[in-house]
Amino acid sequence: MFDLTGKVAIVTGGNGGLGLAYARGLVKCGAHVAVWGRNTDKNAAAIEQLRAMGGDVEAFACDVTDEDQIAKAFAGTIKRFGKIDSCFANAGGGGYRGMSHLTSRETWLDSIDLNLMSVVQTWKPVTEHLLARGEGGRLIVTSSVAALVGTGGAASYSTTKAAVIGLVQALALELGQGGIRVNAILPGFIETEMSLDTSKAFQDSARRRSAIGRIGTLEDMEGPAVFLASDHSDFMTGRTLILDGGHTIHPM
Repeated sequence: MFDLTGKVAIVTGGNGGLGLAYARGLVKCGAHVAVWGRNTDKNAAAIEQLRAMGGDVEAFACDVTDEDQIAKAFAGTIKRFGKIDSCFANAGGGGYRGMSHLTSRETWLDSIDLNLMSVVQTWKPVTEHLLARGEGGRLIVTSSVAALVGTGGAASYSTTKAAVIGLVQALALELGQGGIRVNAILPGFIETEMSLDTSKAFQDSARRRSAIGRIGTLEDMEGPAVFLASDHSDFMTGRTLILDGGHTIHPM
């Protein structure tokens, strides 16, 4: 039902964590995947893993805060695969941790560049390509439940992750008639190298707040990525897909 054979997907930050989980799900369903990542060693390891699964994949060195690198990675992807059907703007980061009133202007701008402008810049050439092809496509961004409930001590992160939801809604209206669907994935606490670097108290709190009694795994991210890249999500646009085990419903 979710066969992606012949489809081509870009996954930024696809060399680890959530991005690599998306890529694994896509490969399992037959998609060709372009992994964009800054770290060439991690890129190589990700490609080796995905090819061992039988995937037709390629890695492109890319810092998504740099428009020139985006242009180069985009051109390389088109040359390698001939087209693009979906783009997961997943690369981003937590940024500064501390009180908002102590956060410098430069730090705020760094967070905006990393978590918001990188998405705008990544999607620009992809959107132009999709509109020129005239066959529709999918734009997906990784936001966070922090966009909904906030995270004390990480105001710039919560703010930028909320901002991309506004971007998703605006682009859904702009691009819907062109057959392009735009949606956001909002993960809760997922077991990644980054998230497990937090305190035990924070992790225990995440488990207590889960309606299903556990935190998320990377395997939990594969199916939703496949759904959003497939034609079966055609009636979904401008929406947020919350994957948090019920965290944000605040169970007692």
